[in-house]
Amino acid sequence: MAALFGARVRRLRTAAGLTQAQLGDRTHVVSTRITQIERASGAKPTLELARALDVALGADELLVELWAYVYREAFPDWSRKFMEYAERAVLIREYAAHVVPGLLQTEPYARAVLRVGRTLGSKEQLEERVAARMGRQERLRTPDRPELWVVLDEAVLRRPVGGQAVMRKQLERLLETTAEPHITVQVLPFDQGEHDVMGGSLTVLTMPDGSEIAYTEGAHYGQLIEDPDEVRNFSLTYDRLRAAALPPLMSLDMIRSVLEDNHRGAKVPSRSERRRLAQEQLQQSGGRQLRGGGRRIPGGRRPRP
Repeated sequence: MAALFGARVRRLRTAAGLTQAQLGDRTHVVSTRITQIERASGAKPTLELARALDVALGADELLVELWAYVYREAFPDWSRKFMEYAERAVLIREYAAHVVPGLLQTEPYARAVLRVGRTLGSKEQLEERVAARMGRQERLRTPDRPELWVVLDEAVLRRPVGGQAVMRKQLERLLETTAEPHITVQVLPFDQGEHDVMGGSLTVLTMPDGSEIAYTEGAHYGQLIEDPDEVRNFSLTYDRLRAAALPPLMSLDMIRSVLEDNHRGAKVPSRSERRRLAQEQLQQSGGRQLRGGGRRIPGGRRPRP
């Protein structure tokens, strides 16, 4: 991808009648930096430089879009492959143990999360990672957007990542998902006890052909699972987590309670109370599908209260 990026820069520069030195002047870098980019040698272009080249060459954001793929080359093979699968998935099911998943993060929250990365080398690199993460959220606003089903461990709500102000905005973002029919959020409360994914997070992707891919992640590692039998087991694990979690409407009530209580002990209904409230919600809706949580997903699976 770095070679493709460089070839595009060279082609656009030639078409514009600019020398490498002239393009360097317009983008505030030395001419040898332009040479490195065009030859795909040396350090990869930064997002800031990609934006400057895009403006200088009138590329209509083409170079910025290509930069995202260049950026990906810094990740391990399994991580890049997962991102490629995620871009094509029609259904994304995630369990998050520690932080809000990237697709639902606000920018300040994402910056706080990415700032603690062990591989982070500079402030510039941090901003590149934030921009890339925010860019991936764009797919949720496209016509071919995937269904997104997220189960959050209660710890995700109670850990004030980035401080109280940043966390408040993040919780508000989660509440806004009620207006987005393709997104469902559930909370797995502490009182459910131990479960199979306590050590990390789990994502199950459903592809356009109906096949599934699983991905597990810890603090400093990740694993892509493609074997059908293993993926089937992870899919079942996810369904069990989803069934153990609060129903979607009650999950949103809990998020709202944590937000209003400033992270100080929002009340979680007992299991018997949850069953009773779920029955009342179904009766009030006349047996119809519940908003934000009653939609069917591919395969016909849906959470049980």
